Amino acid sequence: MRYNTFGIGLLLGALVPVLGYILIGGIFDLLSQTGVLDSAPSGLHSRRERTVILFAICCNLIPLNIFRRRRMDNSMRGIVIPTMVYVGAWLYIFSDILFNS
Repeated sequence: MRYNTFGIGLLLGALVPVLGYILIGGIFDLLSQTGVLDSAPSGLHSRRERTVILFAICCNLIPLNIFRRRRMDNSMRGIVIPTMVYVGAWLYIFSDILFNS
């Protein structure tokens, strides 16, 4: 129970999506280089980039579920704050693409 602190959750909630972005982006790049996936246009407003960022944010579900099973409520609360910030930023950045189609 020593990891049941708001700060640990806040730190994990901020770092896990960054690490997830690096990992998932690397997998997409590797699959593109090997020819498994078609080469997609790069840039912030491409469909692939939007998807990779969303998957990275969803990586927070892994530690959230672990903390839920161990009943670490304070850590769960800490994870939710950066997740909501990332989701808000994602919606703000891609709102023109998502809502003006």
